[in-house]
Formats: sequence, structure tokens, C-alpha cells
Amino acid sequence: MKRLLPVVLIVLLLSAAGLAGLWNQYQQFLQTPLQMGASGMVIVVEPGTNIRSLAARLQQQGATRLDWRWRLLGRLKQVTIKTGEYQLRPGLAPPELLDLLASGKVVNYRFTIVEGWSVKQLLKALHENPVLEHRVSNVAELESLEGFPKGNSEGWFLPETYVFVRGDSDQDILKRAYDDMLESLEVTWNGREDGLPFETQYELLIMASIIEKETSLESERADIAGVFVRRLQQRWRLETDPTVIYGMGDTYQGNIRRKDLKMDTPYNTYTRHGLPPTPIALPGLASLQAAAHPAAGDAMFFVANGKGGHTFSSTLEAHNKAVRLLIKQTRVKSNEAGGGQ
Repeated sequence: MKRLLPVVLIVLLLSAAGLAGLWNQYQQFLQTPLQMGASGMVIVVEPGTNIRSLAARLQQQGATRLDWRWRLLGRLKQVTIKTGEYQLRPGLAPPELLDLLASGKVVNYRFTIVEGWSVKQLLKALHENPVLEHRVSNVAELESLEGFPKGNSEGWFLPETYVFVRGDSDQDILKRAYDDMLESLEVTWNGREDGLPFETQYELLIMASIIEKETSLESERADIAGVFVRRLQQRWRLETDPTVIYGMGDTYQGNIRRKDLKMDTPYNTYTRHGLPPTPIALPGLASLQAAAHPAAGDAMFFVANGKGGHTFSSTLEAHNKAVRLLIKQTRVKSNEAGGGQ
């Protein structure tokens, strides 16, 4: 019996030493960052993912080795892994990884709807986004969906930057933009100036879309709105090129000709009085506000000044003078570009 005691003691000491070694290995594992490049790595956590399956995927990517330490970590640090796409930064250790996956702080993406886009341009940009799921392929399909404008969807999506995550769809972005436009138009309509020649919110939206296409300068929007409002009030035709271009559709090739201005369409404001039947673009908040708060004054005309803005005139004589000046400036620039004659 006495001979067995040293043997048992040795076995116990060896076992304790073995456990201590394993524990040290585990502690080192907890502090060792995952192996990844300087830019980190991105992982997508699908529904049903657990720690073991996660570690197996990371092993396939060379970031770690799946062994008993991951199983022990899962028992000692129990977390609920949330699905989504995660950006893993360099230096991330296994416990920090689990904290990240439990936080739900997934990768955010941004999609910007540009002021002045048409609905067709919006759908094209959504279709070209590589992260979004694609459910809406064309305008007709969009207008057939529940919760979207029926008949004509032009103008109804608010230009803003929308944050989304992987798994969101183009339809999600469109719905948010539509709801935002409904809300913004309602607020703008309720705060509009008195005496405007608009009977409905939709007419204000149409006017805002024309303003959007006429200028990109914040400082000019209210002035352009003022010209158009006064023209409507005095039963003048709006005579604005962007509506003509919109009415030309795919036949427009970048140049508007005299015969185009004479060709009657529902959108030709040179041949028809009043507003066109629908918006011609997606107006931003600034254009909505300009339509609701046009600048006072007596200007009835405006023309490009060749410097990115416009010259406003109250008489046809002054307007024609500004037009002649623009033509002269355009010819000078053309000659300079061609080396002169």
C-alpha cells in the first residue's frame, strides 16, 4: 500500500500539470487575434449559425483552427449570435468576435437617390447595386406593387441617402423613399404660401420637379419658382425646355431643336398652358420648398448666363438681350475650343 502512494501522487501531479497546461493554452487562445489581412475580413452570418459552425468557416478562411478551445469558449461565454454581415477588424480575438456578433452591429451600406433623376434612372441605379436584392425590374412592375403610386410613379421618391444592410432589397429602398416623399410633401403643402396657383399637393410636386430640372443652384430655386408661378397666375405658358425633353422620351439625343419645341405633346409647355400632367423628375426638399415659397418680384423670363446660373428679366426686351449675350458667349467659347478662325 505504501508503495502505491508515490505512484498515485505522481499521477495526480501529472494530471494537475496537464490541466494547467491546457488552461494556459486556452488563455493564450483567448488573447490571440484571428489571422486576417491588414484590411480585416467580412463574414456573413446566416440564420442558425452557432459557434462551432462559425469557427469551421473561419478555419476554411485560414483565420483560426477549430478545436476544443472554441467548444470551451462557447460553454463559458454563452451569447446569442445575430445574423447579418460583419466587418472584422485586424486584432480581433475570439471573445471580442462573439461580443461583436451578439451586438448586431452589422455592416451598413448607403444608397443615394440623386435630385433630378427620373424613376427609370433610379431603378437602373438600384439594379446596378451589387449588395441589394433585386425585386423590381421596371417602372410598370413598380407601379403594380401594393403601397406604391398607381398610374405614374414619376416624382414620388425623395432624393436622400438611405442606409441599408445586406439582405435589404431595392423594394425596401423604394418604399422608404416613397414614404419620405409623402411625408415631406404633406409638410411642405401645409406650410405653403397663400395664393399659389396649385389646387393639390400633386401640382406642387409637379412644379418642384420642373424647378429641380431647371437649376442646381440653391440660390436660384425660389427665383425660378417665382417666374413660373407668375406665369401660371397670368395665364402665360411656362415654356420650359425640361418638360419638352421629358415628353420626347427616348427620342431625345441631347439636343433640343426648334421643331421639338413646336411638336405638341402633353409635356410641351411651349404649346400648352398650365402644368404638365405629371412630374418630370424626382425633386429634392429644396425644390419642394421653392415651389411652396417662390420669390417675390416681377421677373417673367430667365435664361442661362453661361456661368452655371441664370439671368432674370422682367421684360421681353431685356430677356432677348440676355439671350443674345448668351449666344455670343457660346460662340466665343466654341471658337476658343476649336482654336479660333
